[in-house]
Amino acid sequence: MTPHNEAKLGQIAKTVIMPGDPLRAKYITEKYLENYKIVNKVRNIYAYTGTYKGKEITVMASGMGMPSMGIYAYELYNVYGVENIIRIGSCGAYLKEMKLFDIILSEDVYSESNFALTMNNDNCHLVNADKSLNDKIKKIAKEKNINIYEGTTACLDCFDAYMTDLSKFFERIPENIKPISAEMEAFALFYTAKVLNKKAACLMSVVDSKYITEIATAEEREKGLDKMIELALDSAI
Repeated sequence: MTPHNEAKLGQIAKTVIMPGDPLRAKYITEKYLENYKIVNKVRNIYAYTGTYKGKEITVMASGMGMPSMGIYAYELYNVYGVENIIRIGSCGAYLKEMKLFDIILSEDVYSESNFALTMNNDNCHLVNADKSLNDKIKKIAKEKNINIYEGTTACLDCFDAYMTDLSKFFERIPENIKPISAEMEAFALFYTAKVLNKKAACLMSVVDSKYITEIATAEEREKGLDKMIELALDSAI
């Protein structure tokens, strides 16, 4: 056990599906897993281990933001022997053609954060997803006829809707980096996986954009992302 996770060794599967929201973890587990057991409740960051189509899977929340993701991803990889983490969550869209609940697969993640510098004395601001995991996700998406966008994700320390001037952020981004989406956890996950020689991927559903007039409710954010969830689960097995 760790200060943040009461699961015993062997109670967490080698592959973890990781939403940010503990209630989304509960929803996924109750809808999709069989023979599941809750293995962590510390700080209400729920983790459940069960089977999906006969394959052992753990679904565990990460909480919001890079520091929270960094703690849970590090402990899952380094303490519990997890090999693969697929983050699933909501995101903001930066492409005009994207619609509510479109699915995005991160090829890499850019962040202004000093997460890598603090963790590993590494002045790194761009980190890649694991290619083999992404290839599996793309293969399953093709088989299920699910359209996905692929590209760079911006991982932010501040919710972009609360920025005083979002245009200044885009002015600071290097010219060769063109983010198509924004969220707040994936850089910490990808960089932790890189340091520990593990695998990580990030699937997201669009829930807001300056180009979209509809607003996803809290309930829709929790339960309206089934296509993405099923894509992640099928890719995991």
